[in-house]
Amino acid sequence: MSGFLKILRAGPLVTIQDMGRIGNLRYGIAASGPMVRSAFRAAGAMLERAGEAGIEFTPTGIEFSVDTTTSAGFCGGDFKLIVNGKPALWNAAYALAPGDRISIAPGNWGNYGYVRFEHELDVPPLLGSRSTNSTVGLGGFDGRPLLAGDRIPFGAPGSPSPPKGDILTEPQSLPIRVIWGLHADLFPTAMRRAFLEATFRVSKRLDRMGVRLDGGDFFREARILSLVSDAVVPGDIQILGDGTPIVLMRDHQPTGGYPRIATVISADMDRFAQLRPGTPVKFEPVTLAHALAAEGGNR
Repeated sequence: MSGFLKILRAGPLVTIQDMGRIGNLRYGIAASGPMVRSAFRAAGAMLERAGEAGIEFTPTGIEFSVDTTTSAGFCGGDFKLIVNGKPALWNAAYALAPGDRISIAPGNWGNYGYVRFEHELDVPPLLGSRSTNSTVGLGGFDGRPLLAGDRIPFGAPGSPSPPKGDILTEPQSLPIRVIWGLHADLFPTAMRRAFLEATFRVSKRLDRMGVRLDGGDFFREARILSLVSDAVVPGDIQILGDGTPIVLMRDHQPTGGYPRIATVISADMDRFAQLRPGTPVKFEPVTLAHALAAEGGNR
């Protein structure tokens, strides 16, 4: 297919993502992929056919135009969608014609939104994925976030019957469920209890690699804050050398030398990713069986 979309305005960290570069952590490469997997899937499921790759944007939104006929599905946190200057429903799909102009602005909640297209975004797959890891300059569009002026070609029509996803409502103030981490036993009992009783807040220091939390001052008394590096996974809660907790996200580094007190379960990662800075966060421990059952229910 000939044709392309042109980026007219892009906030920070607007990237091309698909479901990720799964299975490469052994080589030191994080999977990347959408920060909110359910919303990414839902954007594709709104279409009769969907390309595997879509665009992830952050609260400052995005504006783009297309020069060809295609369809697009929009989903994610709360955003305001404008199609050719007119307000349109969010969490919906639209047929687009050459010259159509799409503008997306922030709404009341959420950090991430998605647009997927009837046609594939024709950027070269790398290690089986078109996902961008801009921290290391890997995949997507030249390994970097999209910028105004970028022209992304459309490829062949996507696959029919894309996998279903969930349209999330505003994240509730329920605890984020965790399983105890590999190094939990290295923390004193009183410190583990304080971790569960504390109300943290999402800090302004968040990106696709990790989300730092405010409110963990009691961890400064820990005396095991540096270890030999080993493999980490998304959701791991590392306690940094100054006592700051950080939750590792989709573009996490492959290994870490700080102790992990707990890991956010996969079923709660989407909800956690949509929490804006300043949002209070509490953690609740669950069993591995509970975590696996919850993830199964989200599929």
